[in-house]
Amino acid sequence: MVEQSSDVHIEGMDDETLVARQVGGPAVSETQLRLADVLADVMGVENVPADAHFFESLGANSLVMAQFCARVRKREDLPSPSMKDIYRYPTIRALAEGFTGTPSAPAPTALGMPPEPVRRASGLSHTLCGTAQLLIFLGYSLVAGFATAGGYEWVATSTGVWDVYLRSLVFGGVGFVALCAFPVVAKWVLVGRWKAGEFPLWGLAYLRFWVVKALLHANPMILFIGNPLYVFYLRALGARIGKGVTILSHSVPVCTDLLTIGSGTVIRKDSFFLGYRAHAGYIQTGRISIGRDVYIGEKTVLDIDTSMGDGAQLGHSSSLHRGQSVPAGEHQHGSPAQTTDVDYLRVAPARCGTGRRVWFGLASLLQLFLLYIPLGVGGLYILFDAVPAVRRRLDPRTALPPGELVTDAVVLSLVLFVGFVVLGLGLLCTLPRLLHLVVPPDRVFPLYGFRYAVHRATARMTNIKFFAWLFGDSSYVVHYLRGIGYDLSHVEQTGSNFGTEMQHETPLLVTVGSGTMVADGLSVVNADYSATSFRVSRATIGARNFLGNNIAYPIGGRTGENCLLATKVMVPLDGEVREGVGLLGSPCFEIPRSVERDSRFDKFRSGDALRRSLAAKNRYNLRSMAFMLFVRWLHVLGLTLLGLATVELYGVLGHVVIATYMALTLIVTTLYYVLLERCLTRFRRLRPMLCSIYDPAFWAQERLWKVPDRHLNIYNGTPFKALVWRLTGVRVGRRVFDDGCYMTDRTLAVIGDDCTLNAGSKVQCHSQEDGTFKSDISTLGAGCTLGVGAHVHYGVTMGDGARLAPDSFLMKGEEVPAHARWGGNPAVEMPEAAVLPAGSGQRTPPSVDSAAAASVK
Repeated sequence: MVEQSSDVHIEGMDDETLVARQVGGPAVSETQLRLADVLADVMGVENVPADAHFFESLGANSLVMAQFCARVRKREDLPSPSMKDIYRYPTIRALAEGFTGTPSAPAPTALGMPPEPVRRASGLSHTLCGTAQLLIFLGYSLVAGFATAGGYEWVATSTGVWDVYLRSLVFGGVGFVALCAFPVVAKWVLVGRWKAGEFPLWGLAYLRFWVVKALLHANPMILFIGNPLYVFYLRALGARIGKGVTILSHSVPVCTDLLTIGSGTVIRKDSFFLGYRAHAGYIQTGRISIGRDVYIGEKTVLDIDTSMGDGAQLGHSSSLHRGQSVPAGEHQHGSPAQTTDVDYLRVAPARCGTGRRVWFGLASLLQLFLLYIPLGVGGLYILFDAVPAVRRRLDPRTALPPGELVTDAVVLSLVLFVGFVVLGLGLLCTLPRLLHLVVPPDRVFPLYGFRYAVHRATARMTNIKFFAWLFGDSSYVVHYLRGIGYDLSHVEQTGSNFGTEMQHETPLLVTVGSGTMVADGLSVVNADYSATSFRVSRATIGARNFLGNNIAYPIGGRTGENCLLATKVMVPLDGEVREGVGLLGSPCFEIPRSVERDSRFDKFRSGDALRRSLAAKNRYNLRSMAFMLFVRWLHVLGLTLLGLATVELYGVLGHVVIATYMALTLIVTTLYYVLLERCLTRFRRLRPMLCSIYDPAFWAQERLWKVPDRHLNIYNGTPFKALVWRLTGVRVGRRVFDDGCYMTDRTLAVIGDDCTLNAGSKVQCHSQEDGTFKSDISTLGAGCTLGVGAHVHYGVTMGDGARLAPDSFLMKGEEVPAHARWGGNPAVEMPEAAVLPAGSGQRTPPSVDSAAAASVK
């Protein structure tokens, strides 16, 4: 007989079977006993059948199984399963047999890689850097204030409409050129040429880096993304970019001298190719080498020291980790990327030469200088001159009572705010439908022509975040989406059909099936691009689907009805159409569509119970929408009141009041929304929840999500970002570096000392799966690093010094050991070899791909 190491009996395995298995492989039976022991303890049951399906028979869910995996990894006598293993081997017997002969993953020290130290900056350097950043911001505001005031005074001395136009053109044009040229000059003066290497956070080198990065992000050239002018601008910053390159991503590369892009390459939106990363207390810079005719899909991340050969492709929702390369002509997808046969370049080329690109760039500049700038500057002057509330205050000889200041501010703010909401909705529901006639679907058009300009204008117009924010998470978002052009078939109203964050290429070519629910962060990719052409086509999401967060859904996605698309999943473009299953990961694999434990709230989803619950939720959501409109208007009123007071003081104190207004605007906005958020939570912390979406506690959570927070991005890379997080309720430690992390449920997040949070990373302490809402605390220990675009789910614990690689998805309930290196989607232990700058005596970063370098003239 086998000596049992546990008191738990594996049902379905008698003594004869145990003896037989002992002959064939005693390790299997012992492993089964131990695994069953752990799972029984996690689930709080006495017996775990060996052949019982984790999800279908035992009623477990992914959170329970993540806790099971974490418990197993702590035992040296058991292999280290991942969640992918759990779905691949969904019984105790299959899991044990699947690991037969597979050694447990060795610890990092066994691989010759001791735990990587985390640099902890001194409190003095942290404080001095923040002080310097504040002074630089105030100095920039002061210069901008003087320039704005001087230009306005010059325009104000004009003697007619034509004179106003000409002076507005000159002043606005000079201002635009200065704002674009200043980052280029600052980069070459402060940095020179970027080189591969690393430097500590909060030091002098970092301060120079931050100044250049901040100026680039505040640069009006961002408006020209998708235009050949933007490519030309990156060349001025030192990037080596060949002919015919199309860049659609708003993520601006900072270390441009380390970026090489060959001719004919296409980079889709929401892609990160920054040329740097923050890691363990350092900024690390490295080369990104992209060859000729390369295609890079949407929502991708290219880490430093990566390369792609000529003709290579990287699919959507994929990434290259440090040191990875894609050989010439090879197609890859996934995070980290792996070889695939899928062809992601799916639109035929068109005639689009250098002359067409030059013409389009010049036409864009002429349109900007001859139309938008004069209308903006001159229109502002005419507005000031026409509005009595402003005109009288510009006259220092006029003394006005304080009560009139408030009255004027109320009237002016109401006109501006209500006008924006009403006129904005009217335009969104009419103009895109007219513009859609200019760009018919399923036809190939060349880039940089009239139809391309109309297509890009439609995308910018219909992706305004305000209205999705207003109507999202309520029944009324359905009417908004239909108004802008979505085809929603027969809607089965749930009150939470769509979240507050959605984007698309064109709304007129989006179809969503009946009964489908979509969380936040969906990007419908219903346009295909090549280096010379584009085509818009219909993207169809099937009926009775549930889509998690942060998903790019492309044209031709191979999913049908009744699918669960998990957070950050890579929607497949090959294989059979998936129906009645769940998909997880990048590249994706199948998981159960739902589990028994998630069906406990089904009684609220049909019949009279649904009608009553939905009516109550609609009333609550209406009050939330009205309340958020009111507090938004209060914010506009406050800024208008501050602006009118500034205008009145301008005649007394001079130009400095404009700089003061710019600084006060940021401070007032931040404190206002911090106070609003804390009031909505009654100055208490959120508690972990498991409830129906028809529970009033969930409705209060939805109201909290409507508090704006995008203004926090201006604090990225400064000590003030952590301070603001602390004010909103995040339990954040000292010297935390945040380069653009997003936290959805602030009071459920715990961030340890000296953590490093990269751009595009996210800590999401909740999940909404079909009609069930779940939330829990997520904890990052001291010295943790989240890579660029990494996503941390709820109920997660990362030990001190742990690392999460770029574009990784750390699933709910996971426990990452201290100093471990994890990565992938879903994330698993993934040790990373040290890649250090040349000359360090260690491994050097990959050199620029010769084919890519040769393609850049």
